[in-house]
Amino acid sequence: MVKSRVLVVGGTGYLGRRIVRTSIAEGHPTFVLRRPEICMDIEKVQMLLSFKEQGATLVEGSFGDHQSLVDAVKKVDVVISAISGVHVRSHHILLQLQLVDAIKEAGNMKRFLPSEFGTDPARMGHALAPGRETFDDKLVVRKAIEESNIPFTYISANCFMGYFVGGLCQPGKILPSTESVCMLGDGNVKGNYTSLSLEEQVELQILLYISAAYVDENDIAMYIIKTIDDHRTLNKTIYIRPPENILSQREVVMAWEQLIGKELKKTSISEQDFLSIIKELEYPQQAGYGHFYHIFYEGCLNNFEIDKGEEASELYPEVVYTRVNNLVMCNS
Repeated sequence: MVKSRVLVVGGTGYLGRRIVRTSIAEGHPTFVLRRPEICMDIEKVQMLLSFKEQGATLVEGSFGDHQSLVDAVKKVDVVISAISGVHVRSHHILLQLQLVDAIKEAGNMKRFLPSEFGTDPARMGHALAPGRETFDDKLVVRKAIEESNIPFTYISANCFMGYFVGGLCQPGKILPSTESVCMLGDGNVKGNYTSLSLEEQVELQILLYISAAYVDENDIAMYIIKTIDDHRTLNKTIYIRPPENILSQREVVMAWEQLIGKELKKTSISEQDFLSIIKELEYPQQAGYGHFYHIFYEGCLNNFEIDKGEEASELYPEVVYTRVNNLVMCNS
């Protein structure tokens, strides 16, 4: 089968660079959008040159030049947007919508993967402000894609291992302590389902503890590239929720404790205290902590069933994904 030509927008970013390398490694003719502003960042310039050495084609394009985006899109079959979400909110959504307009005008797209890669925004209508704005923006982009009849795949990659596991699921932490850890709730909290009887919980297939799904960033890139030529993923949301990486915070901590041979001193933050902390923070810290709240106090990543054929590790069992224990050992 002839592999699709892939354009990665945001190819020098945290996830984008992994998508580019994986696309090349998997044999796709790979194009990377080279925006004029990147020329001011020597590290990104060097990265683009390394992509070129690996076989990628650099394509000039600017969000300030609509025609350049259209011309870039016309060179490929698939566009993957990995534009960073750290942009000012209005700027980020504007870039995405400009890309949608270019794809619509080009009229040749077989698949578009917008910049999402986290929690499924369609399930987060109840999210706390200001973090909810992130999900609302993604839904605006989705609406534009679908109204333009652009073939799509949405990727919900849950928790990036590099952000969550290294810091033992604590906000603002990236490396595990050998002395102490702060548990969100008790790390094994029953969440909002304690009012249900055991029979009701079983019937609704609700987990008895709050858990999250952790995915290595290189594995996310691999699953993304796997979806682009797969008819089973067309116009669907694909969840990356590998079963062996569905763990509570306490289980992540236990894996670390087992490795270092020592029990950490544990403190905890109740749900109400965590909500109080959020109110005292500045944006974007409020948004980030709000996402932690929904993940570790509500279990928003794992309190629903995925329809058959929409979970990546099930679709692609040949991918040997990184287990949480492997990453914990790397951080030792």
